[in-house]
Amino acid sequence: MVKEPIENGYYLFKLKNLLQKKKISINKLIRDTNTDFKVIQRLMNGTCTRIDIIVIARFCNYFHCSITDIIEYVNN
Repeated sequence: MVKEPIENGYYLFKLKNLLQKKKISINKLIRDTNTDFKVIQRLMNGTCTRIDIIVIARFCNYFHCSITDIIEYVNN
């Protein structure tokens, strides 16, 4: 889980943990969801500046999970 602080709180990026928990490789996720490696890498490392809700919806559908299982905002 990657914690990325912002002005009034922080984001928790949980994609890496989710992949490990489900035992799914990054390459399999790329193939199965037709998502670019750089997009996945940014969501795993917490380095994205904008979050594409289409990609998040695609991952939620793929993993059968909710948005907060992938990324979560925590207010201070």
